[in-house]
Amino acid sequence: MMYPYIRSIIILFFFATVFSACKKFLTVENPSTISQEAVFNSVSNTNSAVIGIYAMLIGDNGYGNRLSCLFPQSADDFKTSGDYSPDDRRGISTYGASAGNSDLPNPFNQLFKGIERANICIRYIPLSRLYTSGTATEQAQMRKMYGEALTLRAQFYFEALRNWGDLPAQLVPAADLTDMYQARTDKDTIYRQLLDDLAVAEELVPWRTESPDQNLRLTKGAVKGLRARIALAVGGYSLRTTPHVMARREDYKKFYQIAYDECADIMAHPEQHSLNPVYENIFKSLHTGTRTDNAHELIFEIGAYGGNASTDSKLGYYNGLKHHTSSRFGGGGGGINALPVYFYEFDSIGDCRRDVTINLFEIDANSQKIAATASALTDGKYRRSWTSITGTSQNLAINWPILRFADILLMYAEADNELNEAPSARAQDALLQVQKRAYAGHLDRLPAIPQDKQGFFEALVHERLLEFGGEGIRKYDLIRWNLLATKITETRNKLRQFVNGEGRYANVPLYLYAKAAPYSITNSVDETQTLDLYGGPVSQVMFQPGLGASAAPAGYSVKNWRTAWTEDNLTGARKGYAIYFEANKKELLPIPLDALNANYKLVQNEGY
Repeated sequence: MMYPYIRSIIILFFFATVFSACKKFLTVENPSTISQEAVFNSVSNTNSAVIGIYAMLIGDNGYGNRLSCLFPQSADDFKTSGDYSPDDRRGISTYGASAGNSDLPNPFNQLFKGIERANICIRYIPLSRLYTSGTATEQAQMRKMYGEALTLRAQFYFEALRNWGDLPAQLVPAADLTDMYQARTDKDTIYRQLLDDLAVAEELVPWRTESPDQNLRLTKGAVKGLRARIALAVGGYSLRTTPHVMARREDYKKFYQIAYDECADIMAHPEQHSLNPVYENIFKSLHTGTRTDNAHELIFEIGAYGGNASTDSKLGYYNGLKHHTSSRFGGGGGGINALPVYFYEFDSIGDCRRDVTINLFEIDANSQKIAATASALTDGKYRRSWTSITGTSQNLAINWPILRFADILLMYAEADNELNEAPSARAQDALLQVQKRAYAGHLDRLPAIPQDKQGFFEALVHERLLEFGGEGIRKYDLIRWNLLATKITETRNKLRQFVNGEGRYANVPLYLYAKAAPYSITNSVDETQTLDLYGGPVSQVMFQPGLGASAAPAGYSVKNWRTAWTEDNLTGARKGYAIYFEANKKELLPIPLDALNANYKLVQNEGY
């Protein structure tokens, strides 16, 4: 345990959130003297306690900003904007964060607050008379909430372990600890416990159609999907404490089998979750109460609400499409930039995901769209203009996607390929389903699916790059495949070719020439293709040398394209892409100094 959370946070949360909302006050127990037994012998009180666990997922220090936007940078898709500093978000993105980095301690603390809240529920719910001998309805409700608590603890721990590696195994409430100072435990030991917990939870939490709570609370599909994701992480590579190298377990295939089985079960229930036929609609569903995801591809998402730093998100304000402050939508976006070579990884005509994932434009002061430079491309799945919130608010109530059905299909395909030493027909079909959605209307451009193990794996590596850009997945995928160092080197080489106009970038223009055009908030492919660019539509201009002149034709403004990136952006001490990455060290973040100072048994990660 890192911090002395001795008091029952859950009880305080319950009284702060429930009784403060009451208009009529009845005689109630004093909040300072209510017992754990009183909380967990009421379905309503227990529900409030479990909601208190969910509350630790969101906010600036959760998936409302830092866990979603800062920690996943950088990979071969996106990076944080701005110049390097070891003490803020840019230090994380360049793999040069210091132990005193200001963006590390609060997320670290919040994850362990979530673990502590979950531990209290896990400890006391099974002791409740409602759990053991209540009515059938009461027992079902209590067991569902017990399963939720187990799953939420797994999510918090998974996030902590994949960012910091071995950590203390805090699996009981702090009040039950005999020693408040705990040493680090091998992460695989904790992971195995989490996998066992999730096996229990999936028997307790109902499927979506049987649950009163959907999307924003866990259902059986989410529990199974998380178990598959954690199993692949355990079966993959990770940075070991002794010795300090990237390695995988000898028995890794048994964890691939877990992932295979869990994904197969979800796939066997298409009435619960399937692919949304329209890729863009998945992400628009995160922005408003109007859902456009009848297929329920979004298996689990983190809800954002309230217009504050604790319960809402800064998605679409910190990151996402850049909006000028004078636009009718209000200002925001631009905190995360797409690498220009990522733009060229997509099929230029057939793959609709490119224009959803990457914003080639920004919104100007007149609320019109205009092409951006190659150094100012942004992540497209989060857009202030997709919400109804205008003005100066930094909190836009945009949810964060944790798990989608597309991931279930691709995890299944990956596990199948590894277990069978080549992809089965069903694994190939799982990949094909994802690709067909991406290439709707252009199926003649679908890439061939390899039949051999290595070729199929490489196809999956590339497909996941295209499918999940901007969803906080890519860096962690590359780590578990032990490809992070390789892809960083490959991407830097591609960026250098882009700068020099070599190889596949030989016909890429030095400059774009753009005019402002109406922003219709229509589908992203049409929005991109109707940019006003000198020389024709995006499908032509971005793949031809163009004029090559730094002066724009009459009526157009010049936008730096290849000239927006220089050698300084590749290798410079302040601007260089992932410049401080070191293999077998920087796959993990430094443990925050506050945590080290609070626990003398905690040891810093190697390399910091």
